[in-house]
Amino acid sequence: MPQTADRTAAVTIESLRAAARVLDGVALRTPLLDVPDLTARVGVPVALKCELLQPVGAFKIRGAYHALARLVEGGGARGVVAASSGNHGQALAFAARHFGLRAVVVMPESTPQVKVDGVRRYGGEVVLAGATRSAEQGARAETIARDEGLALIPPFDHPDVIAGQGTVGLEILEQRPDVGTIVVPVSGGGLISGISVAVAALAPDVAVVGVEPEGAAKLTAALAAGGPRTLAHTESMADGLLSRSVGTLTFDLMRGVVRRAVTVTEAEIAAAVRYLHHHTELRPEPSGAVAVAALLAGRLRPPGPTVAVVSGGNVDPDLYQRLVS
Repeated sequence: MPQTADRTAAVTIESLRAAARVLDGVALRTPLLDVPDLTARVGVPVALKCELLQPVGAFKIRGAYHALARLVEGGGARGVVAASSGNHGQALAFAARHFGLRAVVVMPESTPQVKVDGVRRYGGEVVLAGATRSAEQGARAETIARDEGLALIPPFDHPDVIAGQGTVGLEILEQRPDVGTIVVPVSGGGLISGISVAVAALAPDVAVVGVEPEGAAKLTAALAAGGPRTLAHTESMADGLLSRSVGTLTFDLMRGVVRRAVTVTEAEIAAAVRYLHHHTELRPEPSGAVAVAALLAGRLRPPGPTVAVVSGGNVDPDLYQRLVS
């Protein structure tokens, strides 16, 4: 594995633009949705970057497809494997099917059935390991990669994955040139670090703020410590944001751009899902609603035009009905 400094140098504005070309016709250029009521509540113009409209219901398609495209370009790929709580796994299976590759996804036993079914729907093989999100899934994926000759594609700490996710940032800056703040859900940091690369190169005055559940505040811990820290435990209904640490590469890429993270409570996440249900036609999973939760709850008071990323949309139907009813 290359040193972190070398890997950081591999993620540039040029690599984001190259990823955008690879993704053209595969990932959607998702719209910005203006929500007048949200703008009135927050006091500044707010638009939602609707990444839950992607083919797999999340921005993860950008990173997974780009990483597989680069892998296939290099030749010799037999298949891929990853540890994932759901959306990266679905995106990997989607991309692998396109390239005619085998895809194996190692998931916690607690993964919502809708996400397990999603991986299988796209032709991926599911291996359940460990009751909850833990290092056990990563170790199992590494073993499968070694024993079965598959390429390991991690969900966030990988240059090609991050470059793909960073195309979200390119689009936001093109669609809303006057944006002052971008609010981003955070798990391992692939999305927010990719957006940070775009912002640093093209609009360094834009503030990039991470949002995470109170029960999974790994970016908050990393910013306080000056580097990634592994939490002993994470817990939230936002099952896509339960990584116990941000990545070493993702943290280095966001360093100097992301200076703040805010946390939201379970009640605030639920309120945001309900709000989006009643005020838009969006149907986010709890993980996809945390940026809106931070704005609604006043955890973040941006001074000017703001874009909040909403991703993903693979929500357990029973949970969704409980949250919106």
